[in-house]
Amino acid sequence: MALSTFFGAPKAGAAAAGPLPAPAVDLPADKDAKPGEQHTTVVAGGCFWCIEGVFRQLNGVTNAVSGYAGGSKETANYETVCTGATGHAEAVKITYDPTKITYGQLLRALFTVIDPTTKNRQGPDSGTQYRSAIFYENDDQRRVAQAYIDQLNAAKVFPYPIVTTLEPLKPEAFYPAEAYHQNYTACHLNNPYIIQEALPKVEKIRAAMPDAVKPATTQP
Repeated sequence: MALSTFFGAPKAGAAAAGPLPAPAVDLPADKDAKPGEQHTTVVAGGCFWCIEGVFRQLNGVTNAVSGYAGGSKETANYETVCTGATGHAEAVKITYDPTKITYGQLLRALFTVIDPTTKNRQGPDSGTQYRSAIFYENDDQRRVAQAYIDQLNAAKVFPYPIVTTLEPLKPEAFYPAEAYHQNYTACHLNNPYIIQEALPKVEKIRAAMPDAVKPATTQP
C-alpha cells in the first residue's frame, strides 16, 4: 500500500505542528534548473526507514534510497553500522526535480520531522549512526544548509540549539542499504516500530507541508 494512500485523509486527533519558515537562502543550481534535470542530496535523521518514508511523500522527489554515509565502503552494512563504530549514519539519498521542489524545501521537510537538538539520538534510537546530518556534495549545498540552521536558531524555532552536523560527502561515498530496507515503511505498515516512529512523521509532513506533498493516489 502506498503511504500517500494510507494518509489520504488526516487522522482524527492527529497533531499538526505549525510549519517551519521557508529558507531565506536556496540553491542557485535549483533556481537555474531546466526541465528534466535531476539533483540529489543526502540527509540523515535517525532511522532511515522513517526518513525515507517522509521524503517519498514530497512532490518532486523522484526517488529516495536508504543507505549509509560517513564511513567506509567496507563497513557499509547494517550489522556493522549498528555497532555505532563505523562513522556511518543511517542516511537517505534523495533524487528530486528542482523545478518542483528545491534543496531548501527538502531541508525544511527534514527539520519538520526530526529533533535536531539531540546529539546522536532520535526517539528511542541512540548512537552515532542515528545522528542528524546533512551530507553536502558541494559548497553551495553547505552554504544553504548552514544558512537555514542559522535562520532556525535565530528564530528560536527549537528550544535548544541545533546540533545537526554538516558533513562533506562525495557522490560515490553513499552506499545503498540492503534491499530489505528499501521502502520499508510503506511495506510494513503493521510493524510496531513503524506505527510508533515512522507513521507519525509521515502524518506530520503531510499536515505541515500540504502544498508540497503528493496526491493521495501517487507515490514512487
